[in-house]
Amino acid sequence: MRLLAYTTLVAVLVGCIYVPANEPPRLDQPWRTRGSVRPPVWQSIGLSVEGRPIRYRTVGSGFRRVLWIGGIHGNEVSGTLATSELGSEVSASRSLHQRVTLHIVEDMNPDGRAANRRTNARGVDLNRDFPASNRPDGGGLGQPESRAIHDLIRRIRPDLIIVAHGWSGRYFINFDGPALAYAQRFSELSGFPVVPSSDINPTPGSMGSWCGTDLAIPILTLEWAKGTPPDKAWGATRSAILAVVAGDMD
Repeated sequence: MRLLAYTTLVAVLVGCIYVPANEPPRLDQPWRTRGSVRPPVWQSIGLSVEGRPIRYRTVGSGFRRVLWIGGIHGNEVSGTLATSELGSEVSASRSLHQRVTLHIVEDMNPDGRAANRRTNARGVDLNRDFPASNRPDGGGLGQPESRAIHDLIRRIRPDLIIVAHGWSGRYFINFDGPALAYAQRFSELSGFPVVPSSDINPTPGSMGSWCGTDLAIPILTLEWAKGTPPDKAWGATRSAILAVVAGDMD
């Protein structure tokens, strides 16, 4: 009897503390609060010329790899809210979290952002510093910021890259490489016109040229009208951004 009572007590105690590893999450709780999702942590993938960290984090656990870059030109800041909210959107959606691994670079040019200027601290346009085949000098990667992003792209080999920009007096979705379908879907949901890079002045050494043309990685350049408040920019493009991140072409 004593042995039976002891065995029963142990079983009850174990039952109180044991939670099966494959127990489905409760559907009455927001996805972002479930134990399987931890808040993403920023880390540094390099330093700017002036020593500021180039901050990076990942959200999600899916096979689809998407890279979001929150800015290259320091005086184009409309995408700041989109950059901060996008990770939360993926964390909050069970389907997105399981489908996508979202790689977020907060800002490629923190020195330019701090000084409200287009270039980095050495006066270099970082969107002309990639080793694209259309560079007449065959060079590139002369700046620590572009080297950090180059190495990240080589490491993760994303299925899609989205880069936040701003354009004076105009808004549109620009694309390079095999990204026409993404651009069209984005346009359908946002009203932003589609503009291929072939319709814009040449940009030798750009990220679009290197990633889209040379590496055949689909890349979207999101051009908000420069000066658009970040909350309005995010509100106007939220559904379009989430659709292309998810690969939702329907």
